[in-house]
Amino acid sequence: MQNPKVIDADGHIYAIHEEIEEYFEGKYRGMRRARAYSLFPSLDGWPRGLGAGRPDKVTETRPEDVIRFVDNMGLESTVLYPTAALAIGLVQEPAWACAISRAYNNWFHARYIKTNPRLKGVAVLPIQDAVSAAAELRYAVEKLDMVGAFLPSATVMNKAFGHPDFQPIFREAERLGVPLAIHGAPSRGFGFDYFEDQGQVHALEHPFPLMIQFTSIICDGVLEKFPRLKLAFLEAGCGWLPYMMDRLDYEYGTRGASSFRQIKKTPSDYVKECPVYVTCEPEETSLAYVAKVIGDDRLMFPSDYPHERVYGEFLKDIPELLARPELSDHTKQKILYDNAKEFYRI
Repeated sequence: MQNPKVIDADGHIYAIHEEIEEYFEGKYRGMRRARAYSLFPSLDGWPRGLGAGRPDKVTETRPEDVIRFVDNMGLESTVLYPTAALAIGLVQEPAWACAISRAYNNWFHARYIKTNPRLKGVAVLPIQDAVSAAAELRYAVEKLDMVGAFLPSATVMNKAFGHPDFQPIFREAERLGVPLAIHGAPSRGFGFDYFEDQGQVHALEHPFPLMIQFTSIICDGVLEKFPRLKLAFLEAGCGWLPYMMDRLDYEYGTRGASSFRQIKKTPSDYVKECPVYVTCEPEETSLAYVAKVIGDDRLMFPSDYPHERVYGEFLKDIPELLARPELSDHTKQKILYDNAKEFYRI
């Protein structure tokens, strides 16, 4: 398979907070931040900004930097998620969550989307206030050309996304016909504080919160109420999904309506019948199996640029996926291009 079309379903940028401050509205307009504090909460207590001591790690993601990466990777386009703003779920004050979400979205539109049409964006939503979040989604899609929005996998709200309070967000996304991606982010409050090595934390911090949100969304009936809602689960690979489908199906078969009052069929049926997507990693040994279980039209390729790795390592991803002998060219094309194009409508 030579020169396939590729869409990056999950890239990232490092926001410049001094620039975002210029986009504050309302009572926050003109206010200046003490430089000792970030606009967004810290993801966790690990020294991520130092790249684990790797001096060649990517540290700049200006639009020209991202376009250079897009060209070097041979991408048609990339869908860019935030980095610091992945922690929006840790914000305690709803008014501040609304203000910083609007400022980030306006800044991203001006800085990236208007710079080059190959740079796509997803909105940050103030999930602390679901009605405001739905309004922000509508604004971001209709006024800022965002292709969707993300929901952080971890929050301080003591309720998962299957809770009825979040339904205004799902209702608006379904009405607009845009996707929502549950994206891995902070690792606080999940027991990972027991570890003394970041590698152990990183192996678990994205899959476990995604599994929690997946369980809540499926079993609390989000897709029963909003069957046309496009959802994706990002940043944890795809191998966890068949496991969770089996696990939930077993519980559904054992306990039935007494524990699953909000759904009318097996949890795995919702995954197979509704537009539920997941990103995969080129090296995942279970990739072919997952494609068989959920269908190869639900898997998307993520670069995750510029996180964790050095520049040259990203450039090996597409050749590695293309070299997988157990995947047909048809499946590879779906993973690399077709599915992301369908999911994001780009």
